Order: sequence, then structure tokens, then C-alpha cells
Amino acid sequence: MIPYDNLSKVNEPYSLIFQSRFNKFLEKGWYILGDEVKKFQEDFARYNQMNYCVGVANGLDALILAIWALHLPKGSEIIVPSNTYIASIISIIHAGHKPVLVEPDINTYKIDPKKIEAAITPKKKAIMVVHLYGKCCEMDPILEIADKHGLHIIEDCAQSHGAKYKGRMAGTFGIMSGFSFYPSKSLGALGDAGAVVTNDPALCEELKMIRNYGSHGKYYNEVVGYNSRLDEVQALFLEIKLPYLDKINEHKRKLASMYLEQLKEDFILPVIHPDYFDVYHIFNIRHPRRDALKEYLLKLNIGTEIHYPVAPNKQKAMAHLLAKSSFPIAEEIHATTLSLPCSSCHSESDIQMVIEALNAF
Repeated sequence: MIPYDNLSKVNEPYSLIFQSRFNKFLEKGWYILGDEVKKFQEDFARYNQMNYCVGVANGLDALILAIWALHLPKGSEIIVPSNTYIASIISIIHAGHKPVLVEPDINTYKIDPKKIEAAITPKKKAIMVVHLYGKCCEMDPILEIADKHGLHIIEDCAQSHGAKYKGRMAGTFGIMSGFSFYPSKSLGALGDAGAVVTNDPALCEELKMIRNYGSHGKYYNEVVGYNSRLDEVQALFLEIKLPYLDKINEHKRKLASMYLEQLKEDFILPVIHPDYFDVYHIFNIRHPRRDALKEYLLKLNIGTEIHYPVAPNKQKAMAHLLAKSSFPIAEEIHATTLSLPCSSCHSESDIQMVIEALNAF
């Protein structure tokens, strides 16, 4: 069996050092917002070439807290891609604002800058770009649009650890960027974990306060905050794993190159361009017979996933907001996309077997 992913195998290289460090952590007896969180925040900010990182409980909270920290007028509208994972949209709703969905480019699956301009009204206050699948959005025109209209840019980097656009890291374009360290991410924790990165010292301090009940000092609360703290255990594991992130990404890029070079033309493959350094958190193809293809591969003991089977506007949870909306490009992507094995747990021989199976379909 070639599984879509195997987290036990993915994390096996870090097991011994984690166990050793965990025993020392237990002995210290400080389990919330201690040395491990501080160290990881410093290391992750440095890795992303940013000044500050604030660890939070998960990727959704990272986006919610980032929006809260902007203090936008209640009910502001925030542009977000129509084909994103629903968490991006949920974050806007939970922060008290209205998501305005904009269609992606059918070739890159990223929000289409040409369509952003047409969606702007006086109520629009921010653009949330989502670097889906490990590929950055086309940031130059988006930055121009944001500057022209005085809009904030918030980056959803849940799938783009280490990705680059024109040599610049994902997470360095916006006023704040939210990261997820869900276990399946290239930089994955052993449970839920997230972070916000920024270059703004005032926003950094505000985020630290909001994540900790609105408090800078124990039992002294300045605002109505939230409980969303990256815990010491997850920070410790992420700290151990971070130095290997570039190696993980290079391995995934090698596997992706095999697919790109060898898969037959029946499959719609990810677009590559020299301006983009793609890290392939997800290697997705598209095919009009996606469901039959998935079943065919499963019978050959090859696991796949669908990211994602239902477009956000078709989700029951979004019926009150988006039921009457139509997003044909997003719906086409969601109906045809299939994610192939492309993990640090896979070998080149694994991928060769997947390629041969696909080409025989």
C-alpha cells in the first residue's frame, strides 16, 4: 500500500531527540508560554525573514486574531478566494466581518488579481490571499491594488511554509500572516498549532495580549481577549523539526518534478513558472473523471485525497451567506481535483509506481 501520507513515518526521524527533550521539559515544570514557545517564535520569525512571530493554538485562530488586531469597522468586507479551504472564510466571519469571495485563476488555483479590482467597494478593508497547495499568489498586482485602495493584506500561509514568489518568502507580503502547523503540514506539530508573523511591533504586542485573555500580566486584563496559546509541547516539537523544513520541501519538489515530467497529457498538472518556488504541500492534478480515477488508484493500493470535494459556497455552513452565489471556476476545481502522494514519507520508487498506475488509467 502506498498511503496518501503516513505521519508516523514522517515524524520518525525526530522521535529520539523529541523524547530526550520532552523529558527535560517535564522536569522544568513550566508548560504554558515558556522557553520553548519563545525559542520557536524567534526561530520561525527568522526563518520567514520577519521580525516577530506569535504562537497561537491553531491556524484558524491565527487568522481570526490577525483580523481582530486590525480593529476594522464592524461588518467590514474582506476579499477571499472562492476556492479556499473553508477556514479562511470562517476566520472572517468569526472576526465579525463579511467575506467577499473572488474567483481564482483556473490555471494556478490562486485568487485572480484581475477579478479583485472589480470586487472593490468602499466597504472593502482587506484582502486575504491564500497560498493554496504550497504555491504563492501573484503578489505584485495584488500589492498594487491594495496600495491603490488602501487595503490591508492578510496572508493565509497554512499550506505554504517555505514557498517563495520572486525570491520573497510567503508570509512577508502582508501586514500579518497566519500559519498552521496541523500535523499533515510540511512543518507539522503533534496536534493543533499555529502562528502569526508580522514586522509591526505594536501588532505583535497586541497579538500576544489577545491570545492570552487580553492580558500582558497575570490577572491584569486590558481587553476582552481569547485563550489561544501555542503550548510548550508543540513548540518544542516544531523547534526540533524547523531546521529540516528546507530539506522536506526539496524532497517534495523532487517527487513533484517526477509527476510533472512523466504524467501523460490526460491530466491537468500544476503550472510551473520561474517566478515561483513551489513547495507542493499538496500535489494536485485535475481530471474530468476524478472519482473514477480515485477509485481506480485505491484498487491498486494507492491512497489519494481530495482538497477539497465541496466548494465553500456549496457548504451547508455557508448557506446563509453564499447559497445564492455562483462560483463556476471554484466549483469546477473542486469537482475535478485529486491530491496525489507527495510526502516526506514517500520514496522516488513509490512515486514511480503511482506514475505508472496513473498513465495506465
